[in-house]
Amino acid sequence: MTAALLLPTRETSSAAQPRLQSVDALRGLIIVFMLLDHVRETFYLHHQVSDPMEVGNTDPALFLSRTLAHFCAPLFVFLTGLSAFLYGQRHAGHHAVSRFLCVRGLVLIGLELTLVNFAWTFQLPPSVIYLQVIWAIGLSMIALSILVRLPRGVLATLGIAIIAGHNLLDGVHFGPDSWMHIPWAILHDRGWIEATDSLRLRTSYPVLPWIGVIAVGYAAGPWFAKNAEAQTREINLIAWGFGLLALFLALRGFNGYGEKPWTPGDTPTQTLMSVFNITKYPPSLLFICLTLGMGLLALAWLERGAGQRWLKPLMIFGAAPMFFYVLHLYVLKVLYLIAVAIWGTTQGRYFGFDSVWALWLCAAGLTVVLFPAVRGFAELKARRRDIAWLKYF
Repeated sequence: MTAALLLPTRETSSAAQPRLQSVDALRGLIIVFMLLDHVRETFYLHHQVSDPMEVGNTDPALFLSRTLAHFCAPLFVFLTGLSAFLYGQRHAGHHAVSRFLCVRGLVLIGLELTLVNFAWTFQLPPSVIYLQVIWAIGLSMIALSILVRLPRGVLATLGIAIIAGHNLLDGVHFGPDSWMHIPWAILHDRGWIEATDSLRLRTSYPVLPWIGVIAVGYAAGPWFAKNAEAQTREINLIAWGFGLLALFLALRGFNGYGEKPWTPGDTPTQTLMSVFNITKYPPSLLFICLTLGMGLLALAWLERGAGQRWLKPLMIFGAAPMFFYVLHLYVLKVLYLIAVAIWGTTQGRYFGFDSVWALWLCAAGLTVVLFPAVRGFAELKARRRDIAWLKYF
C-alpha cells in the first residue's frame, strides 16, 4: 500500500538530515510490515481474517501479523501529506503544490486500475477491480490539492474533525438503486459498484477518513521544515504520539464509540487481543489513534538513530516505495503460481503454508532477496533525474 508512494524521496546517504532520514526509515519499516501481510494474503488464504478479526478463532501469531500491517496505510497516508508540505517548501506557492498533488494522485489511481490490480488478479480483461490503498492515496492527494489553500490551523482542524467524526456516519447506507450509492461507497461505505455487466469494483478503502489523515500529515509538515528545531520537533512527536495512545485507551475504556466493543476472553492473551482488535475498512478513530500514535513515537526514535548503519537498509526501501510495491506483488504472484504448479493446492482450494512462522520466514527471505533490486532502482532514480518517469516509482 504507500507515504508517499509517489512522492520524491531523499538521498539515503548518511549526510541526509536526521529529520528526513527518519521519514525514509519509517517508510521502509512499514514496507517490511506490508510485505509480511501480503505474504499472508498469498500463502495463508485458508486462514482468512475478518475486519475486525474474530479473536476466539484467530491464532495470536496471526493476529500479531495482521495488526502489524495495520500500521502501513495510516502512516503511508500521513507521510504523503508531510512529504507534500516539504515539496511545497522547495517549490513555493500553493499552485505548484496543488498541481503536484493532483497529477500524482491521478497517476496513482491509474496505477491502481492497471498494474496493481493485474498483479492481484492476473485477469485480462478484469472482471473485478479492487480499489485499495493506492487508490485511496491517489484520491486523498487530489482532495489535498484543493485543501492546501486553507490556513494551516483550519486544515488541521478539518483533518482532525474528519478523523474523529466519521464514525458517526457508520449507520448511513445507500442501496444500489440510490444515486448516493456510488459516491458513498467511495467515501465511507465499503462495498461493490456494478460498473458493467461484466465488471465490478470493490471499494476496499473508503476514502473519507484517509482525507483527514493526509490533511493532518500536511499540517504537521512545519515540524520537519529546514528551519525547525530538532528539540521542538521531538517534543511535538512524543507529545502527540502519547496523546493519541492515551485517547485510544480512554475510548477503549468507554467501549462505545466507533468500534466493536472489546470483551474479556478465556485467557489474558485473548483479552489483550480483543482490546487491540480494531477496524480498518474504513479506519475507525481508534484505529487511527493507535497507528498514528505509535508512528509518531517511531519517528522520534528513528530520528535519534539517524546516521547509524542499521537505518540504511530501511532508508533504501523507503527511497523507492512504489517500485517495491509493484515488484513484490508480481514476485508473490509468480511464486504462488510456481508453488501450485509443483505441489498443487495443499490447503483446500489454496496452496498455503502450515503455520504462521512460515509466513515470517518467507517475508524475511523476500526482504533480503528483493533488497538489491530496490537499492539498484533507488540509485538509478538518484543518478538519472533526467528520466521523468522514474519519479513515479
